[in-house]
Amino acid sequence: MTDQLSRVFQALSDPTRRDLVARLAVEGDASVGDLAAPYDVTVQAVSKHVKVLEDAGLVSRSRDAQRRPVHLEAEVLDLMTAWIERYRTQAEERFSRLDAVLATEDERRGEEGAAS
Repeated sequence: MTDQLSRVFQALSDPTRRDLVARLAVEGDASVGDLAAPYDVTVQAVSKHVKVLEDAGLVSRSRDAQRRPVHLEAEVLDLMTAWIERYRTQAEERFSRLDAVLATEDERRGEEGAAS
């Protein structure tokens, strides 16, 4: 997979990774050990999830003495928001045009019914 948007959607296709992102958004930076605490999986398994998020650009790790806190790169979520918003807007415009056609058709049928 080459583009970042595809990597981000793929990374977030896993519920554990979505939960990690949600927790980082609410609680702020955390170590992999802290992130792994609520799960019934190994720290290594959570570390692999973090690696997938890191490869997608959703999180980064910095150095803080002995710790390597995981940081959410929230601006990457803007890519997803922009992509979804573009298609949501197009869908709304199509539904608005369909509503207008149906309203015109209802009006025409009402006029035909009144004339007969």
